[in-house]
Amino acid sequence: MNDDVSVYAVPMTTRFRRITVREGLLLSGDAGWGEFCPFTEYDDRESAPWLASAVEAARLGWPEPVRDRVPVNCTVPAVDAATAHRIVRESGCTTAKVKVADLPGSLPEDEERVEAVRDALGPSGAVRVDANGAWTVSEAVHAIGQLERAAGGLEYVEQPCPEIEQLAQVRRRVDVRIAADESIRRAEDPMRVVLAEAADVAVLKVAPLGGVRRSLEIAAACGLPVVVSSAVETSVGLAAGLALAGALPELPFACGLGTASLLSDDVVDPGERLVPDSGSLPVPRRAPDPVRRAALAADDERTAWWRERFDRVAELLGGQ
Repeated sequence: MNDDVSVYAVPMTTRFRRITVREGLLLSGDAGWGEFCPFTEYDDRESAPWLASAVEAARLGWPEPVRDRVPVNCTVPAVDAATAHRIVRESGCTTAKVKVADLPGSLPEDEERVEAVRDALGPSGAVRVDANGAWTVSEAVHAIGQLERAAGGLEYVEQPCPEIEQLAQVRRRVDVRIAADESIRRAEDPMRVVLAEAADVAVLKVAPLGGVRRSLEIAAACGLPVVVSSAVETSVGLAAGLALAGALPELPFACGLGTASLLSDDVVDPGERLVPDSGSLPVPRRAPDPVRRAALAADDERTAWWRERFDRVAELLGGQ
């Protein structure tokens, strides 16, 4: 693997996925830069596709796109209703993805957040919610009904339950589309979701699936409408998601790639930061250069941790 690597640590603008600082490792190659940033709780085996994706970006580059811009949703963390309303209004997006079920018993606050998002979007905007697998089947059916009323209609519900069989049960009991995220990206066989008739939409994230080319193969095999989403990367990693969205033959929904606003800073020049403009983002031919990586370098302890992790996963990946 290329030795030209650097480790970053960027504070989040608000707590997201229970983290307040996003960390990762950047590596360069002949084709540009890639980003390796599996969440810290992932073991080396689960982290291997993330490194494969980074290596693809750095060494091979990406397939030619079929579109120049990608519509994106804004992402609303588990914040109060007033903050949710402000996030949506400032985003310029016409689709919003709202985090729900962040804590047990949060449904009343979730409803208030969704109502605020609907008010900010207006009647023509699209609201989708993401539970990150937090509900049981009965909890999901109840919560989806409540949130659909609060939103005046939901575009889809992402990963309401953790297990594929549970998703299939929920899908049979509600009239809202069900989207699968973790059940695809963290599965041994991403096609199990399709075989179980557990989802209407496939949420694909480039890094956990092993790169743009591998993600295109999965999209073609599953035959479901695809939403490309981020894993809360810097603009270096976001560029890979945009490359996938740009290369898909069809893109019926806005993508979850407008997440740069969740980071307080970025490793790229401010003018190169991948922040939505009027609800869309350009499709880059390569990742922007992380010219500010030194300014956002992790401390020595975290840098050593990430470099050791990188070496272990690289050895594991090389043996596959």
